Amino acid sequence: MEAKEPTTMMCTLLAIDHTDFSYRACSLCERTLPDNPSSLCRYCNPSAFNPRFPRSKRFFRILMSIASDTKVFTVICFDRVAKVLFGCSADEFFDFAKFHPFAAANASRILEGEMFKMTISKPKNGNAQNLRAVQVVPLKTGFQPAIVTLRELYGVRSS
Repeated sequence: MEAKEPTTMMCTLLAIDHTDFSYRACSLCERTLPDNPSSLCRYCNPSAFNPRFPRSKRFFRILMSIASDTKVFTVICFDRVAKVLFGCSADEFFDFAKFHPFAAANASRILEGEMFKMTISKPKNGNAQNLRAVQVVPLKTGFQPAIVTLRELYGVRSS
């Protein structure tokens, strides 16, 4: 993709890297945190946190391969776009995956072959390696997000 402006195309999802689908971030400033649950944000004042709410939350960061009619791309989907595919928050999916260890791999299989109208753009960060998916619209009329199919597969009622 050579264009500097975002490009919208019809594509097929080929594969998802299910080994690292989310990251932890501060719930106030949204800066990335280490995966260690006890690590706190060093930029935010600890007294600014409401004790009833968690100090961190998870965000999706999904690396995937997509194919247009002419080329195969590796793109990264962050939280807003990934929620369309998964149908839940990254925290909810992470908790689901704790009780169902193969949920991420199965989500990848569920979404493989799905067709989307996807808008991709070059990353704004000069260090970033992959194109970004900035919008995704499922093309299948009966599209179900991955979490819906996973709940059916594992016999889990939605909360």
